[in-house]
Amino acid sequence: MRTPKEMMKRILDFAQGDDRIRAVGEEGSRTNKNIPSDIYQDYDITFFVTDLGSFTKSDDWLSYFGCIIMMQKPEDMEWFPPSMDGFSYIMYFDDYTKIDLTLYPLSYIPQYLKDDKLERILLDKDGLIKNPPVPTDEDYWIKPVTPRSFDDVCNEFWNTTPYVMKGLCRHEILFAIDHLRIVREQLLTMLSWKIGEAYGYTFSLGKNYKFIDKYLPKEDFEALLSTYRLDSYDHVWESLYNAHRLFRRVSMDLAEKKGYPYPPYDENVTKMVTYFYQNHYIKP
Repeated sequence: MRTPKEMMKRILDFAQGDDRIRAVGEEGSRTNKNIPSDIYQDYDITFFVTDLGSFTKSDDWLSYFGCIIMMQKPEDMEWFPPSMDGFSYIMYFDDYTKIDLTLYPLSYIPQYLKDDKLERILLDKDGLIKNPPVPTDEDYWIKPVTPRSFDDVCNEFWNTTPYVMKGLCRHEILFAIDHLRIVREQLLTMLSWKIGEAYGYTFSLGKNYKFIDKYLPKEDFEALLSTYRLDSYDHVWESLYNAHRLFRRVSMDLAEKKGYPYPPYDENVTKMVTYFYQNHYIKP
């Protein structure tokens, strides 16, 4: 596997040698000083070019970066309709290095600089970027809780719960599992607020909350994991009730600490779910 130094040299040598490429940006985890570097990180690179079409008419030029064993071009796929002004290549090479390479026209530079604060400029041949950004992950910091957001998350958690119950009672397990995912998203938000109150709101828990276990008490993280067992009707019921217990405990603690009213959704929906489980659910 090539080292970061080798990969960056390869990328920048190519850009330096091609007059169509006028600037190069980098995004993603490699620009985030708070993310430990490891061999699994992608190289998220953007080329700003004068003639995008001259690149996209053939893929031959991509071989400069190595032997490609898997590639996806989202903007060239029927399954993923284009959603951007550029063109992207998601590439795995035979040394298992991965490059996500995006091409944009030069005119897109101002928008690029607004899109994400985790960006840095690696090359600017023409001095087009007067104030190069300093990468920061502040856009991904835990969002502070407010009275309204607290109530909204409680509302969504308990409002979605009956869909899980209905799916289980109808023996539609995939429907139930998909709605339990929405329920869990609200649980994760509530847990992030617990962490924010304890440690401050000036850091990120990572994509998909991947660092949440570093901040939660062990018992909370184990309780969270207990909401992910979904391979039978009994286990989905158990995961749902485990999510209820953890959400209830954390949200009630937060409400007390912040002086927020604890909404009645819990009591009302719990009563309804209990009724249907006891009176209408038939185990498959």
